[in-house]
Amino acid sequence: MDRRSFLQGSFTVTAAAAAVATIGSRVAQAQDAPSDLRSLKGKTIAVSIVGTDHFFDLKAYQAQIAEIERLGGTAIGLDAGRNDKKLVSQLQTLVTQKPDAVIQTLGALPIVDSGLKKLREANIPVFTVDVVTDNAINNSTSDNFSIGAQLGLQLASDIGGKGNIALFAAIEGVVPCEIRLEQLRAVLKYYPEIKIVQPDLREIVPNTIQDSFQKVTALLSQYPEGSLSAIWASWDIPVLGATQALLAAGRKDVLTYGVDGTPEYLSLVADPNAPAGAVAVQQPELIGKTAVWNVTRYLAGEKVPATSFVPGVLANKQNAREIQKQVGQTG
Repeated sequence: MDRRSFLQGSFTVTAAAAAVATIGSRVAQAQDAPSDLRSLKGKTIAVSIVGTDHFFDLKAYQAQIAEIERLGGTAIGLDAGRNDKKLVSQLQTLVTQKPDAVIQTLGALPIVDSGLKKLREANIPVFTVDVVTDNAINNSTSDNFSIGAQLGLQLASDIGGKGNIALFAAIEGVVPCEIRLEQLRAVLKYYPEIKIVQPDLREIVPNTIQDSFQKVTALLSQYPEGSLSAIWASWDIPVLGATQALLAAGRKDVLTYGVDGTPEYLSLVADPNAPAGAVAVQQPELIGKTAVWNVTRYLAGEKVPATSFVPGVLANKQNAREIQKQVGQTG
């Protein structure tokens, strides 16, 4: 499925909210492999990733490597270390190595898609995690439509349906982040008294925390107490830095919102005295395993879906400590 068609398939806000209502009970489900999986003995599976410095990335990557080996396969792990040139190079290398399948974990389409196309043209099956491309057989991902809408609804509720909010713009070409932003805008359409301040904050990678700390510190000087209500990002590392800036400035009138469930940020959401409003918590280990299970089924001659959606859960001030326990983080 191409990126445009995928985005046009967005859920409505109402449907997304209904879908998330049952997520809390599902997130703690056991992550045991399905009983019908065949062995990967004799198969070599490459896992290419943009970097492992972020909690989600590391957990998804580690889970893929471990699951490939548990199923008897040989894993080739390639970590680009947030270096775009290295990422392109490692995909080119895989064309000549000819593994039985490749899983690309994360990556902006302008960077990875040409490499994925070359792999497909070399008849090497391509699978992805959080990458929407015609060159992949399957993409394993969170239900970003639902968690994006639910996070937006939580924000709107927390600030009473009115006020100024600042956004860290979603990284162009990273479709899950674009979906989350699209769903936030779908929610805000029905809250005309919530205004997005301009210009959007621009996030950078790496050094995201330090950069967002500086940008939010500068933003706060423009918006004195009572004139800014929330700061949102499509992942939680920018708002981790933003929350630290709010704490340093002694500002409790502004709340932050993000996606992933990085332990440091989820702890801030759980802290009643920290200005972190909510986070949509993903299941990176289960997403990583799901990608491997799809590879296993495909290599066994079975049909796999174009997209595998893995549920997330919304953690807010009321339930964050319980969510920490559910996802195996220290409460």
